[in-house]
Amino acid sequence: MVSTNKQIRQLLDDGTALTLTEIADLLEKKPKIVFKALRKLFSKGKIISDGKTKRYSLILKKKK
Repeated sequence: MVSTNKQIRQLLDDGTALTLTEIADLLEKKPKIVFKALRKLFSKGKIISDGKTKRYSLILKKKK
């Protein structure tokens, strides 16, 4: 089974920014579970959130 964190990263991988509700709906998971995973990804510096739009997106790393 794929972790919620990995599923979220896969959803956001194409550069799309999504809200908590959109992510929860697409993953067919409760928003509370998705929020916990988003917090973990945010604390690890993997995602960012836009305070105005409440959308989450991956932090793109530059290739060296």
